[in-house]
Amino acid sequence: MSIASNIQKIKSEILETATLVAVSKTKPNKAILEAYNTGQRIFGENKVQELAQKYEDLPKDIEWHIIGHLQTNKVKYIAPFVQLIHAVDSFKLLLEINKQGRNNKRIIKCLLQVKIAEEENKFGLDFDEAQFLFNEARNLSHLDIVGFMGMATFTQNQEQLKKEFSSLRAFFLLHKAINPQIKVLSMGMSSDYQLAIDQGSNMIRVGSTIFGERN
Repeated sequence: MSIASNIQKIKSEILETATLVAVSKTKPNKAILEAYNTGQRIFGENKVQELAQKYEDLPKDIEWHIIGHLQTNKVKYIAPFVQLIHAVDSFKLLLEINKQGRNNKRIIKCLLQVKIAEEENKFGLDFDEAQFLFNEARNLSHLDIVGFMGMATFTQNQEQLKKEFSSLRAFFLLHKAINPQIKVLSMGMSSDYQLAIDQGSNMIRVGSTIFGERN
């Protein structure tokens, strides 16, 4: 199937319940433009240098998200244009995003990354740490925490996936009830996005199901 038909299929499955972030990391501009020409406008990258180059080369109405682990010394390169940072996982990073937001005279939207997977190699905060960062962010005027992101364990065990997704959903709903700016629950990738949506996700990050396997 083509990139266009893959996007149409996913959008028909998720209907209006979730926002699709097309994960375009390592993909050439030609492939991104094929997705763009279907009406897709939100793309996710995980390498700052690659994202900055694609921002320069591609249409300016694309909404770029950085979805991978972000180093503090790289924030300045994307701060002028990035629309959403998905993976805030430290107080140090929070402070740097706020600093670069101030330098660029804009408020940068962010998600706190919560570690819901059992795998040791996944980044993220535990729930207490996420609560601490959320509280601290109230004092920072050039970023806005608009929700939470989580990556589930890479497993075929559906019950485990449900448990992991539902734990973050509960945390999200708790905050959404008392904080009107909390709107985004980013869970689900190519292998598990349908289950994530069933568990309350309203933003999915899909790469290989759209573009094919990475090179």
